[in-house]
Amino acid sequence: MIRTHEENVILKCGRLFQQFAVDMYVKVETERLAFIRFNQPKLRSEDYIHLRDAIHSDGDVQNIGRLTVLPSTYIGSPRHMHEYAQDAMTYVRNYGTPDLFITVTCNPKWTEIERELEPGQKPQDRHDIIARVFQQKLKVMMDVLTKYRVFGDTRCYMYSVEWQKRGLPHAHILIWLLNKLHSNEVDDIISAEIPDPVTDPRLHDIVTTQMVHGPCGALNPLSPCMADGKCTKRYPRPLVAETVTGNDGYPVYRRRSKEDNGRTIKVKVQNQEIEIGNEFIVPYCPLLSRIFETHANVESCHSAKSIKYLCKYVTKGSDMTVFGIASENVNDEISNFQMGRYVSTNEALWRLLSFQIHERYPTVVHLAVHLENGQRVYFTEANAAQPAERPPSMR
Repeated sequence: MIRTHEENVILKCGRLFQQFAVDMYVKVETERLAFIRFNQPKLRSEDYIHLRDAIHSDGDVQNIGRLTVLPSTYIGSPRHMHEYAQDAMTYVRNYGTPDLFITVTCNPKWTEIERELEPGQKPQDRHDIIARVFQQKLKVMMDVLTKYRVFGDTRCYMYSVEWQKRGLPHAHILIWLLNKLHSNEVDDIISAEIPDPVTDPRLHDIVTTQMVHGPCGALNPLSPCMADGKCTKRYPRPLVAETVTGNDGYPVYRRRSKEDNGRTIKVKVQNQEIEIGNEFIVPYCPLLSRIFETHANVESCHSAKSIKYLCKYVTKGSDMTVFGIASENVNDEISNFQMGRYVSTNEALWRLLSFQIHERYPTVVHLAVHLENGQRVYFTEANAAQPAERPPSMR
């Protein structure tokens, strides 16, 4: 956003502004990682029993242990993401499976975004506005879910913000309710059907513009979600008269066919107008859709079969690819973290603005539990033999 009576030229430069934002964030991150690298260049860690065995086998300490150069305190690091996944499983062990899994995506056509644009600008030209507005919308959504208790009292929650290659932010949210959501209550919260355009035209417009998947499959084999002739998101979904739990642990929501008075809409695919029904509707909560007017996928996850996948999915982080043709130092966690990452403009600005990418409640306290002689020991290449000869219990 630009202050009144002030000019900021870089905010009016379109793609040049995007490149500038990414460059500045990469500079900031590089400096932070350099501090970690240069202040812990030799410190390594390993389980005591593994260090002892390695020393006794060949005495070569050059490749023993891992460089502790990227700790879990660095936001977004693999250790940090792993800890959050374990925290989610801690909630599961104490409170059971989460009741709701919500994915909310930024809508670049929000009024709050469009009214801040300069004449001639498009939302993709101002990712700083997109980041600020989505951060505020996400805060309001968490208040709606946890403070206003629209689904009942909340026992605990956690969320993670991610970015896709096209740059728009989205958040994955897990909600544990104090009173568990029963299977016969799912239809009161979640719908996977086209609303009535006569009785609720506003919701009908939101769902038909924000909550339609594809279409894909036989209707559109060239859809980006298609792989090996099948939709990776498992669409089109089966048409059923009642909500049931499938054999894979995922709920099969009520999606009535046209013969059962299910509604249909017409969409354009490759310059052709086709008719689709509820089989392509992404599950949503009518209340949240009305409030936020964006893509907000709401899923019930009362089955324990898929809970570990959900907890890992929420904390999986951004896209990354690493490849090489030469031998690399596999112990260099900083280089492994930096290689192959895709940093979008919106993520760069989100980080520069110091917005949260993870949040959870209540706090999880980590305990250092280990087997006999499995304590974590720290050493340098010069003194590796000394801790190997003295078990931690003798110190």
